[in-house]
Amino acid sequence: MARHSIFLLILAAVSLIALGITMLASTTFEVAGEGAEDYVTLWRQLVWLGVSVAGCMVAALIDYNVWMRWRWHILITAAVLLALCYAPLIGVKINGSRRWIGMQGFGISSFRVQPSEFGKIALIIVLAGWFATHETLTRTFWRGFALPGLILMGVVGLIGCEFDLGSALLTATVGMGVMFVAGTKIRYLVLIILACGAGLWAGVKYLPNRFDRIMVTFDLEKHKEGLGLQQWVSKLAFGSGGVDGRGLGEGRMKLSYLPEAHTDFIFPMVGEELGLRGTAAVVLAFAVLVMSGFMVSAYAPNRFGKLLGAGLTFLLGMEALLNMGVTTALLPNKGLPLPFVSYGGSSLVAAMVAVGILINIHRQGVHLTWDQLPVIRRKRRWTPQL
Repeated sequence: MARHSIFLLILAAVSLIALGITMLASTTFEVAGEGAEDYVTLWRQLVWLGVSVAGCMVAALIDYNVWMRWRWHILITAAVLLALCYAPLIGVKINGSRRWIGMQGFGISSFRVQPSEFGKIALIIVLAGWFATHETLTRTFWRGFALPGLILMGVVGLIGCEFDLGSALLTATVGMGVMFVAGTKIRYLVLIILACGAGLWAGVKYLPNRFDRIMVTFDLEKHKEGLGLQQWVSKLAFGSGGVDGRGLGEGRMKLSYLPEAHTDFIFPMVGEELGLRGTAAVVLAFAVLVMSGFMVSAYAPNRFGKLLGAGLTFLLGMEALLNMGVTTALLPNKGLPLPFVSYGGSSLVAAMVAVGILINIHRQGVHLTWDQLPVIRRKRRWTPQL
């Protein structure tokens, strides 16, 4: 099973990308209206798909241990890109958030990149490298918690200051996941949880819009004309699709009823057009992807590979889980995409680079055959305890 886990991971990723392209064609045509540019969003996503496939191939060919040697350079580059979100002419502000950098100040509005997508991967690389270097000190306070915790909170702070609390929360969760797998004491991780909670409380207090988003989830019907519109219509889309769905291209909620139907809220479009079977297939694909990713990391040849693979897998799975939680109105609206499926070049490229790194880890993994397992068991059973 371990030998073939990477094929299951690739199959799950390709299936999700194919679904994303199909749903993007369905949602953007009706929204764009008539004319030659009906599928302009689809064509842009196809261009980003080409870039992401190239990135995946490069990451699959490069020895993943190279990322450990360059981990500090990668972190500094990610921090600079995150800081550029505040720079004049380069930083792009949309809906009150400064999540993007682009060339709008120079008259080019069609190109935007979201640095936080790559900042998450940079953080995973640095934390995996840190705990691989200080393996014997993982249970200590300074080397096992305080110093890596400062790195984590630094990246989270840069993302949170962009008013992107959803990505900041995801980054903090993934970072703590890597620290937990590495062996950091749980009582130390509680301190990070409290710090993140304090930061979230401050963000909610000084950004009233974020507090309203939290309260909306408790009574969607009351706020369906305001901040609860997206999630209210999202639930209607799921209900409209039922078990079998209305049919591909036959969804109604994409007709300007559901904002961002092709990005953060593409999952309800799957539910409306493909029904419960379609949404269940998406959940199954992510479950297979996560299971395969953890299996790849388990058979990595060294500690860095194990932590890196686990962190990247946890990132993809947690982002999907949060997106589904938001679109089903179980969580406040956070603006997180559904990996591989939602429209967005940065998200797609980052996800495919993560898959490429997992492929390289698998290529170098230590895979045991079935005939080797009984030998190992016998040795463990009969080895005297000294």
